[in-house]
Amino acid sequence: MNKILTTERLILREYNLDDTQFIIQLLNSEGWLAFIGDKNVHTEEDAKAYLLNGPMKSYAENGYGLSLVATKDDLTPIGMCGLIKRDNLDFPDIGFAFLPEYMGKGYGFEIASATITHAKETLELPVVYGITKPENTNSKKLLEKIGLHQEGLYSFPNQENELLLLKLIF
Repeated sequence: MNKILTTERLILREYNLDDTQFIIQLLNSEGWLAFIGDKNVHTEEDAKAYLLNGPMKSYAENGYGLSLVATKDDLTPIGMCGLIKRDNLDFPDIGFAFLPEYMGKGYGFEIASATITHAKETLELPVVYGITKPENTNSKKLLEKIGLHQEGLYSFPNQENELLLLKLIF
């Protein structure tokens, strides 16, 4: 297990190919589909491709990426959190998602706060962004609670929908 950090209740570790079933479950959860979108990850092969071309590729290229959040006591996978380097942003953005049964328990704040500290102190990043749909009020509240401030609206290239762009300068 390639552990990135631990908190009082959680472990953040890099994904590996043994995490395919969890990825299928998380990426097809109601919240993921509503606020992030369908990534067409429905089979073991889809999940392997997602992990290899997403998080695992990012670890190799950037030294960080989206990672698995597990409970510290029994290592149950409950979500993901991490930093994403996008070609169209100058600095990475923080991303997070949890299975529905683990939402509203403070896990998001706990791991996102630790990820922000890791970005500042270990990775020595000067800025971290956050991106969310305007209607995703829970995500917006969490981003603000960990210190990000609204910068305005943002659209990915070749996409029409506008997203909220938040920013934290260290």
